[in-house]
Amino acid sequence: MDKALNIVTTPQECITLYDLQRMVRGTLESRFYDPVWISAEISELKLNNSGHCYLNLVEKGVGGTPRAEARAMIWRKTYNSIAPAFEQATGSSLRSGLKVLVRVVVSFHETYGYSLQIIDIDPSYTLGEVERRRRETIAMLVADGVWDMNRELSLVRPTLRIAVVSSATAAGYRDFMRELQRSNYRFHTTLFESTMQGDGGEDSVIRALDSIASMEEMYDVVAIIRGGGSTSDLSLFDSYRIASHIAQFPLPVVTGIGHDKDVSVADMVAHTHCKTPTAVATLFAELADMELSTIDEYAKGIANEVERILHNETMRVYSLGTDIARIATAHISEEQNRISIIRNAIQSRLELIFATENNRLRDIERTLKGYSIDNILKLGFAVARSEDKALTSVAESKVGDSIEVELTDGVLSAEIKSITPTKH
Repeated sequence: MDKALNIVTTPQECITLYDLQRMVRGTLESRFYDPVWISAEISELKLNNSGHCYLNLVEKGVGGTPRAEARAMIWRKTYNSIAPAFEQATGSSLRSGLKVLVRVVVSFHETYGYSLQIIDIDPSYTLGEVERRRRETIAMLVADGVWDMNRELSLVRPTLRIAVVSSATAAGYRDFMRELQRSNYRFHTTLFESTMQGDGGEDSVIRALDSIASMEEMYDVVAIIRGGGSTSDLSLFDSYRIASHIAQFPLPVVTGIGHDKDVSVADMVAHTHCKTPTAVATLFAELADMELSTIDEYAKGIANEVERILHNETMRVYSLGTDIARIATAHISEEQNRISIIRNAIQSRLELIFATENNRLRDIERTLKGYSIDNILKLGFAVARSEDKALTSVAESKVGDSIEVELTDGVLSAEIKSITPTKH
């Protein structure tokens, strides 16, 4: 165990703050004479106009609560050396949120207090930390049972109604739209603008996805467009929250958020992963081409089938026409014979009826002639008339009336002297 400093003070014999700070500085510098390697996370970073870089390093405990913090700086000359080397190795500039392995000189200033001077940085540690987070995210998605969910959705053809998650100013978005416009199809795109990097990027992407989900029936597919960037910038799409949203999204998600060598966890869980935004647009145009080709094939198949059916039906109609003509001729001949027989029967029957009725009419005529007035008068009967009306009853006359009596050879004028009714 190191020996404690033997500093004796009393109220009468005290030391100044400056003296104390010098002692602390001397003790630290003597104990940490050589630089040391430490791992920490950059919580804040500011590049001064002078070229010096000022950082705040933190180590987080359970629940993300800081368990240790320290100020740090990289002097301009050192920063101009290690920063480009770090960016070339990792594809990312130094920024807040990165876990780093840095070599530091422990220093203490009487006025500014304790700080760490960074003199070197190991890029491989940061790259390893990024990969570790990716593996953790993948393991969580598999454990949740959502790893394959979005890939199991059907991608409709043609995919014409596209919800786009991107920054409106991103070159990748412009490339995507330009490629769609070069196609022969009329795509309907709606931009859900999102910050595709930085601290607010995760929440921004998730808000855009939630907005699309609330009106999912209006779209066929979601395209997440970014178009490259550094490896660390693209680590946003290794986020568990974003990947989980994509995996469980109700519409197929197509990603185009990196270059050829970049495959994020979001790419892995998406329905379809394209290398670039332009490739996403090309995919949609190819799907439309496939649908048009399918429709052409269906049209040709339908035309061939219609032609075949028309030929078969023409032959069937011809055959039916021949059969109908033959059957109709036979039926007509049969009906003509039947009609001829019926006509002869009717004619014979009519002739018999006419003969019978003629005889009956002659008999009636003879009977009617027998009942004529002339014949009746010849038999000795007379017709009594009063005022040109034939009298049929004594009740129609009275004593003193003048009547005419018609006989077969003339008319008598008489006056009624008496009326004697017939007794029954």
